[in-house]
Amino acid sequence: MTLHELIAHPQDHAPATKVAARVEIERDLRLKLEWSLTGDVEGLAIPRRSASRRADRLWEHTCFEAFVAPASGTRYCELNFAPSTRWAAYAFDDYRHGMRPLDLAIPPTVKVVTTANELRVTAAIELDGLADAPWPWRIGLTAVVEDRAGGRAYYALEHPRDKPDFHDAAAFTVILDGRAG
Repeated sequence: MTLHELIAHPQDHAPATKVAARVEIERDLRLKLEWSLTGDVEGLAIPRRSASRRADRLWEHTCFEAFVAPASGTRYCELNFAPSTRWAAYAFDDYRHGMRPLDLAIPPTVKVVTTANELRVTAAIELDGLADAPWPWRIGLTAVVEDRAGGRAYYALEHPRDKPDFHDAAAFTVILDGRAG
């Protein structure tokens, strides 16, 4: 799994943190995702751990996200994982169009490890709803990092727009070819 460093949007007042992410495809279209946030973890607003379940609006607080788009067409999925272990999965028909919950046969697993200077979130999710999607898949890896004062920084592989927009397919720059790694 290659480690990808995420960069804060230039307009953000990013906290003194570094965010990196990894993604790989495992057996049966299972994605394994991992985000590592290092630095001043104490100065961040980290949601408290709770029972792992589907929840909406996770992106309003510290949250880690992945966007998965098949090689052709305009449809894509958005996956959100919070340090609380809550998660969300959405399907879109086109750029910010046709948003609906993504049906999952099995809920994702979300694991969280916190130390004095690191927050690590690992998630595994089966995307059987994309079984017929053409390869390679393009992936966007992102994070919303909220500080204790309520300020947010938006991290991504790239920021193609003047304002943070994780849905912009130009930032889906990690390529997965479908072979389990």
